Amino acid sequence: MGLFEELKEKIEGKGRSIVFPEGEDKRILGACSRLKKEGIVKPIILGDEDKINEIAKNEGIDLGGIDIINPDSYDEFDYMVDAFVERRKGKATEDEAKILLKDNNYFGTMLVYLGKADGMVSGAVGSTGNTVRPALQIIKTVPGVSRISGAMVMISPDSKRYIFSDIAINIRLEPQQLAEMAVETAKTAKLFGIDPKIAMLSFSTKGSASSPEQEAVEQATKLAQEMAPDLEIDGELQFDAAFVPEVGKKKAPDSKVAGQANVFIFPDLQSGNIGYKIAQRFGNFEAIGPILQGLNAPISDLSRGCSEDDVYKLAIITATQSL
Repeated sequence: MGLFEELKEKIEGKGRSIVFPEGEDKRILGACSRLKKEGIVKPIILGDEDKINEIAKNEGIDLGGIDIINPDSYDEFDYMVDAFVERRKGKATEDEAKILLKDNNYFGTMLVYLGKADGMVSGAVGSTGNTVRPALQIIKTVPGVSRISGAMVMISPDSKRYIFSDIAINIRLEPQQLAEMAVETAKTAKLFGIDPKIAMLSFSTKGSASSPEQEAVEQATKLAQEMAPDLEIDGELQFDAAFVPEVGKKKAPDSKVAGQANVFIFPDLQSGNIGYKIAQRFGNFEAIGPILQGLNAPISDLSRGCSEDDVYKLAIITATQSL
């Protein structure tokens, strides 16, 4: 069974609702129509209903039975404003809240916070910051996690599954934050049926080189092992030592992860982003994500170059995260 068939089985009949702030984009509308027809996710589209229906008509998209909410005429807007002010704890006045909540990303995030949607998918039109900023202010991070991170599910041509992190959010992390991300990424791996074997990547394996960068990964590995002693986490490991059994046995013979890793924690955003794109373009891996990790409720960020199918798949992932 393929990945998305597995995920659809998990969420089928659970009535999960996902809000889409970018309701005037045809990719969003096409994905919402598909989700509604399959009955696996309840889409909620934000925007002007007349404009959305006109776009759908012109594109031949059936939006029958899908909820469309216009923040400008929402019946419970005043209640939402009060809830936002309370959530921000003095960091936003009522007038400021009214302005912010006319932004579809803020409005959609509040729907999730108030339990009127189980998750949100955005970013097809706006930047990552436009998606992440409201999430950090309203949804916030889970206890014990100081930074959110972005993971990518990588599926090989022979259907093997791996997780790469962080590939989207943090330019650089301190050892404590890198350790937190490793533990959160293990949760993502389990969501996709992966028994996590986590490699903390570096240009060094077990002290074969020495530098502040290598020492940071070594320290992060120790912290992660202390935080989650039940997980198989090891480092620092070069990628070949983490991935290739023969190399792993040679470079780290006592490791339970070396040569068997399926979760790869990159030391910084540059290496993570470059790494997943090399695998995607050279190795013909399917890259699914980014999947935001560490939030109290699932908020997902699309690439602006995404396809309708990307939107559809990320909605299914987001719904699964909400279980």
